[in-house]
Amino acid sequence: MTNTPAHDGPAEDRLAGKTLLLTGVTGFIGQALLERVLSEHPETRVVAVLRERPGVTADQRLDELVDKPVFWPWRERVGDDAARAAVRDRVRVVPAELTESVPELPDDIDAVIHGASIVSFDPPIDEAFQTNVVGTVELYEAVRRAGQRAGKTPHIVHVSTAYVAGSRKGIVPETTLDHAIDWETELECAVEARRSVERDSRRPEVLGRLRAAALKEQGKAGPTAVAADTERRRREEVDDRLIAYGRERARSLGWPDVYTLTKALGERAAEQTASDVPLSIVRPAIVESALKLPYPGWIDGFKMADPLILAYGQGMLRALAGIPDGIVDIIPVDLVVSALLAAAAAPPEPGSPAYYHVGSGARNPLTLQRLIELVKEYFDQHPLPATDGRGAIRPRELSLLSEGRAERLLGHAERAMDVAEKALMMLPSGDRTRGWQRNLHKQGREVRMLRRYRDLYGAYGAAEVVYADNATLALDKSLAEGAGCDSAVIDWTHYLRDVHCPAVTSAFRHAQQPSPRPRPIGTSARPKPQAAKLEERSDVVAVFDLDGTIVASDVVEAHLWARLLDAPLKAWPSTLLPVLRKVPHYLRTEHRDRGEFLREFVQRYEGANEEQLRALARDRLGDVLLRRAWPQAIRRIRNHRAAGHRTVLLTGTLDVFVEPLRTLFDDMLAAHLRVVDGRCTGSFEQPPLIGESRAAWLRAWARDEGVDLSGSWAYGDHYSDLPVLQQVGNPVAVNPDARLYRHAKRQRWTIADWDGDSGAVSTLLDAALQGEAQKGGVR
Repeated sequence: MTNTPAHDGPAEDRLAGKTLLLTGVTGFIGQALLERVLSEHPETRVVAVLRERPGVTADQRLDELVDKPVFWPWRERVGDDAARAAVRDRVRVVPAELTESVPELPDDIDAVIHGASIVSFDPPIDEAFQTNVVGTVELYEAVRRAGQRAGKTPHIVHVSTAYVAGSRKGIVPETTLDHAIDWETELECAVEARRSVERDSRRPEVLGRLRAAALKEQGKAGPTAVAADTERRRREEVDDRLIAYGRERARSLGWPDVYTLTKALGERAAEQTASDVPLSIVRPAIVESALKLPYPGWIDGFKMADPLILAYGQGMLRALAGIPDGIVDIIPVDLVVSALLAAAAAPPEPGSPAYYHVGSGARNPLTLQRLIELVKEYFDQHPLPATDGRGAIRPRELSLLSEGRAERLLGHAERAMDVAEKALMMLPSGDRTRGWQRNLHKQGREVRMLRRYRDLYGAYGAAEVVYADNATLALDKSLAEGAGCDSAVIDWTHYLRDVHCPAVTSAFRHAQQPSPRPRPIGTSARPKPQAAKLEERSDVVAVFDLDGTIVASDVVEAHLWARLLDAPLKAWPSTLLPVLRKVPHYLRTEHRDRGEFLREFVQRYEGANEEQLRALARDRLGDVLLRRAWPQAIRRIRNHRAAGHRTVLLTGTLDVFVEPLRTLFDDMLAAHLRVVDGRCTGSFEQPPLIGESRAAWLRAWARDEGVDLSGSWAYGDHYSDLPVLQQVGNPVAVNPDARLYRHAKRQRWTIADWDGDSGAVSTLLDAALQGEAQKGGVR
C-alpha cells in the first residue's frame, strides 16, 4: 500500500536544521538540488557524496561545481565571498565510489536524496546493474549503519524514473511495481555475462577475425597499430554484446531498455534494504530545462529530447518513429527539485514507502505531434545559422513513421551506406573523391543518428501511458507559491518556444558565430582566408610528411622526374612505358605494405652513379620539386618557423630528392640508398621510417629534445601517417586519402584542402623544352 504522509506546514520549515545527504550532485538534477538547498534553505546542512577523479579530489570537484552557471544567480545575489563561506560552512564532502564499499557516513544525517545513477539508456548490462542496483544497496546499508549508531532512522528519498513502469499502456498508479523478478539473481547473471563474454572474446577464431579486420585497416601503420586496433575491436565487441544482452533481457521482461530495467530493480532493492526506515520513491518523467529556477532555460548538457530538437534544427532529422497522439512526458528540472525537497520533508512510516510521479502527462499532457509543431514554429522564426556562416538552415518536414516502417527504411539506408563506403575506400584520393566522402560522411551521420534515436527513443515516442500524480499534487500544497511541482503551471507554447529551444540551441548558435580571427588552415574555398598567427613557442614542433602533403607527387613521380630530366625528349616514351606498365603492381604492393613497396621500387636505382644522381637532384630536380609544392604548405612551414617552432620533415622518399628542401626545415629524416664504391645497390642503408616507426622516432626525439608533443603539429595525407598524427595535439590531414579522411572526420581533426598549380607532365615538359634535360645519370 502507498503511504501518503501528512503535511504539517511548509516544507521549508520542516527542513530547517536538518542534514541532507545528497548523491549525484554533479548531475543535472543534483546540481539544481544543491543550488536550491544552498539558496533557499539557509538552515539546512548538506553531506555530498562525491567520487574522486585522477588528480582531482572530491573537495576540488565541489569547488569546480560551485563555479558552474546553476549557482550564478545565487552567487550574484549574496556575493561570491558569502557564497563560498556558505559552501564551506554547510557542505561536507564524503569521497566515495558507490559501486564499491561505501565508507562510514556521518551520524547526523536526517534524510538522504539518492540521485546518482547511470543515465545512459544502453550501457553494458553489468555496468548498469553495478550503478543502479549495487550502488543503491551499498549506500542504503551505510545509511542504516549510520542511523543505528546515532539511534536515528534517516529518511531515504530514492530518485527513480517514471519509466520503471515498463512498456505498458493506460494509467500507472503511484505505488510499488507489480513484478516478482529477483534482482539478486538478475545481478548475478549480469556479472556472469561479463565473464562469459570476456572468455568468448579471447577464443582463437574470434581474435583471428578481429586481427584480420585490424590488419586490413591498420596494416600500413605497423604491427603495434594492428595490435592496438585488434584489442580495441575486442573491447568494443564485448561491450556491444553486453549492451545487446541488456537490451534483450530488458525487453523480454517488459522494459524498453536496460536503464529502466535496472532502475526498476533498484527500486525493489531499495524497498528491501530500507524496509525499517522511512522510504520515499520519486519517479520523474523526462527532465528538461528549468521553467523558472535558478533561471528560465538553465540546462546542463543535452537531455533526452534535446538531440532530436537540435538535429531537426540542423536539417538532419527527416523522420522519427512515433505516434502523433503519443504523450511526451516532459517536466522542467525545477519542478522535480521542488518535489524532491517536499518529499524529503515528509517522511512516511518505516515499512510503508511513499511513491510520487513527477511528470506532466496526467495534468498537462503534451503530444508528440504538438511538440513537433512547436519546435517547427521556433525554428521557422529562429533558424540556426549555416555552418559556413552564410545564410540559415531551413529544417525539412518531419515524418512520423511506424516502428516497422522506420526499421525497414533504416535497414535499406545502412546497407546502401556500407556499399558506398567500401567503394570509396578503393578510389584514389582527389578533390572529387573527397567531395563524395564529405557527402557520404554527412549522410552517414544522419543514418547513424536515426538508428540511435530509433533504438533508444522508439518506445518513448510511441508511449500510450499516463503516470498518475495525486500524491505529487498533495506535496505541491505543502510548498511555497512559485516553488511548486504541479505541471499545470507549464504553458507549453511559452516553455518550448521561449525557454527550452533557445536554451538547447544557444551553445550551437554561439559556436557557429563567425570568428573575428581567420581560420588557421587555408582551404581551396574562395576567397582564401589568411592563416591565423601561430602562438610563439620554442618547445613545440611542426612535423611534415612530403609526398602529397608538401608536394603533389609520390615516389614513382619523383623517379620519373629523375629519369626524364636526364634523358632527351625523344627518349621519353621508352623511359615512361616500363614504369607505367608496373604502376598497377606498385599500387597493389603499396596498398598492402608501404615498406615492401619502397624496397621493391628502389631496386630501379641498382648500379646508378651516386654522384651523378645527387648532381641531378641538386642542379635540376630541386627547382621542379619546389614548383610542385603546395603554396599553402610552404607558407605554413614558414609560419611555423616564424613562430619559433622547430620544423621536421619525415619522409620515406630518398634523401637525394629532398635535399633542395633542406632550407625549410630544422631537421630532415629521409631514406638513404646503400652505396658501394660509388654505385647504388638498389637497397636501403637502413629500414625507411614509415608508419609507427616514425611515431616511435618522434617520441624518442621529442623526449631527448624537450619538445612538447601535446602542443605540437603534424601534417600528413595518407593513412600510413596516422601514427605520427596521433602523437601531437594539433593533427592536420592534408588532402587526405579515403581512410584518413574518414578517421579525421570522426576524430574532428583539421582537414586542409591544399591546391597546386600545374601537373607533373606539364612541369617536366616545360623543363625539357628549356634545355634542362641531359644524358647520363639514373638507369
